Amino acid sequence: MGDGIQWLVGETSSSGWMLDVHFARGIGAEELALRLGAPPGARAEPMTDLEVAYLDVDAYPDRRPGSAVVRVGEDAGWAFAITYGPYLDRLGEVSRDGVEAVYYHHNSEHPPTIVMYARDGRTVCGFGLCEESRRYGHEPDLLLPDFVAAGILHSDGETYRDPDIDDFEERERLGLAVLEERFGLSLPRSALAEDPLPVYAVMGSPAPDFEEISAWAAAKGRPLPDTHPRLVPAGLRKEYERSTNGA
Repeated sequence: MGDGIQWLVGETSSSGWMLDVHFARGIGAEELALRLGAPPGARAEPMTDLEVAYLDVDAYPDRRPGSAVVRVGEDAGWAFAITYGPYLDRLGEVSRDGVEAVYYHHNSEHPPTIVMYARDGRTVCGFGLCEESRRYGHEPDLLLPDFVAAGILHSDGETYRDPDIDDFEERERLGLAVLEERFGLSLPRSALAEDPLPVYAVMGSPAPDFEEISAWAAAKGRPLPDTHPRLVPAGLRKEYERSTNGA
């Protein structure tokens, strides 16, 4: 029995404000990374959630291209990828060719938490946690019977069974419980706590000026960028640009 996904409520990655997870059933973890944008053969050494924070990817890039990485694994029959960096709208690519996919996007600064289910290249249904009355997708009411059975909505799909509930974490947990039971979703708690997982760069790698900035960093005694994902951290790039533009 896995850890399920109800524990995700309120959790964030090492970013401190976001948790972004893609799940896929029908492909392995490496293929999931490739569908999210990783170049073939671009796997880096395993890293913990905290270690990825030191890569300094661009969560809100002010220039293009931005950078992003994923840590990947498998649990309960699903591959999963925890994303670090900008929002990735790749659900269609992940779910192509008959693959099932679930996307969980929690941004503590921009609620609600969004959940989408896709299959064979299209979004089947989606909703915001605590906003289950607003559903979308090609089959927006796919999970309506589950929401009714869970005591979230009345059968009309628009009114809530308990409209005055003010425990939003419990409300979100109920919504995730529906997905957990319907699809058998699970993410190990240890994936965020201490597990080192394989890392793939899915945006911004290889950086075209990686060698140039690495040489500059070495000459200046600055921390060198990791040679495995071949990303130039946002902070290091800004230092380099300030230094070279002022020269």
